[in-house]
Amino acid sequence: MSVYKGLVTVDTEAGKPTYIDVTKQVDTIVQESGIKEGTVTVISCHTTCALFSDEFDHDRTGAGDLFLQADLNDGLQKIFPEQKDWSTYRYPGEKHFEEVESWPSAASYLPNGDRTMLWNGDAHLRATLLGGSCVFEVEDGKLQMNGLASIFFVDFDRTRERTRKVRVIVMGE
Repeated sequence: MSVYKGLVTVDTEAGKPTYIDVTKQVDTIVQESGIKEGTVTVISCHTTCALFSDEFDHDRTGAGDLFLQADLNDGLQKIFPEQKDWSTYRYPGEKHFEEVESWPSAASYLPNGDRTMLWNGDAHLRATLLGGSCVFEVEDGKLQMNGLASIFFVDFDRTRERTRKVRVIVMGE
C-alpha cells in the first residue's frame, strides 16, 4: 500500500461562514499521488471548520452564497444560534480566556484585549455536527464523485479572516 499526502490552503472571510469548493484541488492531489485504486481522506485542520459533500446547485443568493449553503446556514442557526453575547453559550469560559491571553500570539486572537473575539461557540458546535473529515473512493487514478457532487470546506468562525489548511491523504495501490 502507498500513502501520499497533500495540503490545500484556503482563505476565509470574516462576518459570515465561508464555503469553499475544494473538489478540484483534492482531485489534483489524487492524480499527483499516482495511486490507481484506494481512498482519499480530506481532513480539516481546524476545530471551527467542517468538510462535507453536497451538490453544487448553481443558484446563488444576493450575498453570493449557493442556495444549499444558505439553507444549511439557516438550519444550523436554528440548532446553534450565532453567539452574540456572554449568555448564548457557556464557552468560552474564564480559564479559556486566561489561557489564550497567555499565548505569545494572544493579540492576533484578542486584538486590543477584546474578549468578544472568542465568541465562536456556535462555530465549534456547527463544525462538530457536520464533522471534520470525509473519505472518497479513488478508482482508475481519479476521485470518484457522483454527478454534481462537490467537496466543500466551511469555516463557521466569523470572528476574522484567515488562511486555513485542509490535509489530503491518498491511500491505496
